[in-house]
Amino acid sequence: MSSLNLDNFRALAERFVSQMLRGNYEMAASQFDSQMKTSIPLPELKKSWQRLTIPAGDLIQFGVLQTAELEGHQIVSVRCQFERANIDVQVVFNSKGRVSGLSIISSQTEYHPPEYVDDSTFREVEVTVGSGKWSLPGTITIPTGSGPFPGVVLVHGSGPNDRDETLGPNKIFRDIAWGLASKGIAALRYDKRTLQHASEFTPEQLAQLTVQEEVIDDALLAAELMRQTPEIDPKRVYLLGHSLGASVAPRIGQEDPNLAGLVIMAGIIRPLEDTILEQFTYLYSLSGKMTREQKDTLESLKVKVARAKDPELSTDVPSKDLPLGMSASYFLDLRNHPTKEIIKNLEMPLLILQGGRDYQVSPTKDFEVWKKELESREDVTCQLFPSLNHLFIAGEGKSTPTEYGVEGHVSAEVIETILNWLTMGNPQNTH
Repeated sequence: MSSLNLDNFRALAERFVSQMLRGNYEMAASQFDSQMKTSIPLPELKKSWQRLTIPAGDLIQFGVLQTAELEGHQIVSVRCQFERANIDVQVVFNSKGRVSGLSIISSQTEYHPPEYVDDSTFREVEVTVGSGKWSLPGTITIPTGSGPFPGVVLVHGSGPNDRDETLGPNKIFRDIAWGLASKGIAALRYDKRTLQHASEFTPEQLAQLTVQEEVIDDALLAAELMRQTPEIDPKRVYLLGHSLGASVAPRIGQEDPNLAGLVIMAGIIRPLEDTILEQFTYLYSLSGKMTREQKDTLESLKVKVARAKDPELSTDVPSKDLPLGMSASYFLDLRNHPTKEIIKNLEMPLLILQGGRDYQVSPTKDFEVWKKELESREDVTCQLFPSLNHLFIAGEGKSTPTEYGVEGHVSAEVIETILNWLTMGNPQNTH
């Protein structure tokens, strides 16, 4: 009879999964019984885990889903909720608390189109953005009819996003693409380079990675592909960026002056490292009193943020000493291309949208700055949606990461605002 109770097994399962999530595969595998160590060698464990979790995006939360007992073994299922998929880890323990069985199952969530989508009014065509080693699979959503149609290129936020910008059960870019196409606007969305080619980046390339390679180069290729598509009016190709994509949209516009205009959805205009610190501070404050571990993490993060801000920052500084383990090259590149400066000389219409409940991009410290910097421009439209979060999905109260795991859709009001701006000649600034 085992001296371990159910709570012990639940804790063991959570510890095992936590170690896997942190990439501590050796520690996780040390809990295997002798048969498991033979059947799942360490390299195979790592490979199997990464094959499922890298495409799934960032972790939102994890916890024990259910427990069961079978022939003297305890089976504990732990659900890991990632941005683009749920991954269920079923851990089987013997009576001594050793892992004697393991299965890892990924489940994509089914997409339910919002009411503003009419899928009889458009078709989708698979395309390839770019060529050669870094080419990317994509989809152009083309309205039915004769055309030529205005076209919008959708540019993702940070992290290895898929073409739908999937987050839990939510597909932000599919909502936008299908919503626009239902009203006669074509849209191109594509898988991000850091998703499609995640395994091809060498450590040296990652150490030198900047937003130019991560986002901008492919967005420029996507805009050119859109202009070359027969059904699209090449003079009416716009770019819509969300989050990081919104922050660097002016830089993309600077490099491609043929774009007809930019839609900026939840774009930061301050240094990235400031936003990272704010986000962690906010998240840790949600439960009321911070734990000692959270306080220590924040203090460590403050040191890393100061390092990122150091005027003497060089590419010799290791990524472990900088926020989120990002490279010095990444921070230096952003520093050398400040969005606030770029927009001063950017000569194209802008639509700037912001959710009032967004904790990742500040309605006061970011959106209000966009407005102030551009207040003299008649070809700029700014709009705040008080009830929407970072994904432009409606909700109530304080926004939290768990909210992203609840199925919702980009607000119909946002889709309508974008459509009106695209089709009515980019109306004048409406603060």
